[in-house]
Amino acid sequence: MFDLTGFQRDLLYVTAGLEQPSGQTIKEALSEDRGEVNPGRLYPNLDTLVERSLVEKGEQNGRSNYYQITEKGLETIRSRREWEDRQLPGGV
Repeated sequence: MFDLTGFQRDLLYVTAGLEQPSGQTIKEALSEDRGEVNPGRLYPNLDTLVERSLVEKGEQNGRSNYYQITEKGLETIRSRREWEDRQLPGGV
């Protein structure tokens, strides 16, 4: 959890909220809240999540990829949220 960047954690959250999104779909969803996301930043970070087994990457339509959060990725999100909850005074 702590070895991920904030951007990588955001990618996990966005991927978890979508059903087998393409990289472009993830980029669009993330751009709604963060502003324009550079593909040169997006895809290397998605590849890092795949290498760490937090996200699976598959082929869709024979020409683009989809991404799907793994159980390990979901557990990483759960652990992060539990940690954040412990940091807030009085359960804010």
